[in-house]
Amino acid sequence: MLRIHFTTDDLAKVRLAPGPDAMWELVLSIHQLVFPAQHTPYFMPWRRRSVTALTGARLDMTARALGTLMPAADYWPDFLTPAGHIGDIEHGIETVLATPRTRLRRELVRLAATSGKPSPWLNDLSAGDARSLRHLGSALRRYHQTTISRHRTAIMTTTQADLARRVKQLAGGGVQALLRGLRPWAIWSSPVLRLRYPEDGDLHLEGRGLLLIPSFFGVHGPVLLADRSLPPVLVYPVEHPPLWRSESGEDDHVENLMGTTRATLLRLLTSRHATGALAARLNVAPSTVSRHLHALRSAGLVATARHGAQQIHQRTWLGDALLDGHAYPYQGGLEP
Repeated sequence: MLRIHFTTDDLAKVRLAPGPDAMWELVLSIHQLVFPAQHTPYFMPWRRRSVTALTGARLDMTARALGTLMPAADYWPDFLTPAGHIGDIEHGIETVLATPRTRLRRELVRLAATSGKPSPWLNDLSAGDARSLRHLGSALRRYHQTTISRHRTAIMTTTQADLARRVKQLAGGGVQALLRGLRPWAIWSSPVLRLRYPEDGDLHLEGRGLLLIPSFFGVHGPVLLADRSLPPVLVYPVEHPPLWRSESGEDDHVENLMGTTRATLLRLLTSRHATGALAARLNVAPSTVSRHLHALRSAGLVATARHGAQQIHQRTWLGDALLDGHAYPYQGGLEP
């Protein structure tokens, strides 16, 4: 049990973030993807598609490397989830990469001590090695683009529905009603908010207030920054509608609709691929791939653009919706 202690000033400074935080979502999605103990049935279809997409983009090792940096454990470095609220992933990554070297070293040394798993990459990061930092930035961008960015609409819709409910609580009963509404993850008994938490302890806000941030991927309970001296945030789970849910855990409806080859092609096209590369992945002739792509393109599931002598293909929003089992607003086709 973790106890958060409020003063009168703190209650006046409780705030709701305007939406999910890009870096918290990235970290918590890694937990869902990489660590079996964190797996939630709700995310099974997303996890399966993400593994396929990461493997297709040759990023499966990248995801595992990020898992060593942000383990689903009692501690991971706070610099990965900068204090405050960050809505834009690029801003979040730039903020992470601008972390002072003294802080980088302090937090990564603590990670190494708690994980007991030495990593040359983490050692280089803790030393502020420029090449390792560039690798981290690239890994964060590519992971986000492959597994999260296409689901922005679902993430925003779900978290905004939660925020609307919180705002209504705040308007109807003030801050104390808002804090009472955090059940079952937290119990409010003024002036203390008690959280179901892996560690037992106390956080005294001391006039700094508290920022409440809704989380789509953080389904196992509320999370705080490990360093209690940083500006306090409380990342809490939102209620999920029945989207992405699959009782069987299979995408049989896609195979039944279009056949195994076209369904596999559609899953591979989470990132851009040339015709020849797709043929090599499927171990079929390029002419066969072209024929299947023509059918997918005619159905609006794939977009194609010419890049030099090559044709480059990528899944459209409609292709995403078919695999996800729900519709997204139109997001445009593939840019040349």
